[in-house]
Amino acid sequence: MKIGLLGQFGSGNSGNDGSLEAMVRFLRQARPEAKLLCICSNPAKVHDDFALDVVSIRGQKPSADRVTRSTGARLWRVPSRLGSMVAIFQALAGAEVLVIPGTGILDDFQETPFGWPFILFWWCFAARLRGIRIAFVSIGAGPIHNALSRRFLKAAVQMAEYRSYRDDFSLHYVKDLGVDVSRDLRFPDLAFGLRAPTHDPVVDRRPAHAAVGVGVMHYRGWKRGQADGEAIYRSYIAKLSAVIGRLLDDGRRVHLFMGDRADETALDDIFQGLAPRPSGASHAFVSVARTASLDQVMEELKKVDIAIVSRYHNLLCALKTGRPAFSLGYAQKNDELMAAFGRSAFCQHIEDFDVEVLIGQVRTALTDLDGARKEIEQHNAAIRGELSRQGELLLSGVLKERLA
Repeated sequence: MKIGLLGQFGSGNSGNDGSLEAMVRFLRQARPEAKLLCICSNPAKVHDDFALDVVSIRGQKPSADRVTRSTGARLWRVPSRLGSMVAIFQALAGAEVLVIPGTGILDDFQETPFGWPFILFWWCFAARLRGIRIAFVSIGAGPIHNALSRRFLKAAVQMAEYRSYRDDFSLHYVKDLGVDVSRDLRFPDLAFGLRAPTHDPVVDRRPAHAAVGVGVMHYRGWKRGQADGEAIYRSYIAKLSAVIGRLLDDGRRVHLFMGDRADETALDDIFQGLAPRPSGASHAFVSVARTASLDQVMEELKKVDIAIVSRYHNLLCALKTGRPAFSLGYAQKNDELMAAFGRSAFCQHIEDFDVEVLIGQVRTALTDLDGARKEIEQHNAAIRGELSRQGELLLSGVLKERLA
């Protein structure tokens, strides 16, 4: 069996790559005889990281002496797109299934219509023409603001034989697009299937000695090139820096980390902009981790007692490792995930969060860390069971060997 894996992998987003990793681990265990082919943004990196056969989103094998280009407008001009159909057909030769594993694949955050919305449609269209089964597995959906992006993404998801969503919002969003979801399913995000750190030391849980993890994001608004993007970013950095300053004043250690290569700018801006505390210990009590994978994010979270995060998969890692989390999210997906863990009260939007509210909630949470972690673990146990059930459904359905 040959299985294609399609997604924005290798682009520097640890959440996307974590979804790929979880699916690859599942397939290698459940279908060890299968040949896996990853169709992705940066095939050279994915090949190195996961030891997979790879092709670019244009259907081409990466050459050793050529740096893979981005998926920007130059790459996806109309002649280039049409001219790649032959290469795509060749890349899909022999494939029985095309899997889109997780990620927020059905939205247009920082995307133009002829970025990933069209890429997804084009590969699904080619797969259907070849008679290949298509599976969207634990995906996120919405919002989609651009009308043309909406048409591409709706058409892509309608071609699938199997669809499951990581939250109720995503399922209902696809239904509102006019897609029949009567046979669709709801299962947790694939990244919950990753291995958590095996050793999890928490030496001292007393509030006075607690450490706080802060997952930062280079956030400039929903749309690419948004006119007020710089103002949005500066406001976010200023307020998050104020939160960190208050935590330092409380005597906390703060561990900064990230979820995407682009977030390094935010890490540097926050660290360099920290005002000296009266004790002069602001920088001595702050660590900066340039985390490049969800495994590294979880290793960093082992060092803290609670976490304040913006990116969805950083939030997921905090909850997966049992850390009471506070969400400063930019989309409904964060709120949905927090609600699944009974933590809806600890969600604010990244553009208008209240520093005082957040600091007050953090201080209160530090008084009962053990109770919060026990409740989170109960939810994690249920999630593991749900992912196991989805695996069984996939193996008995879309991933089942078909007789010739």
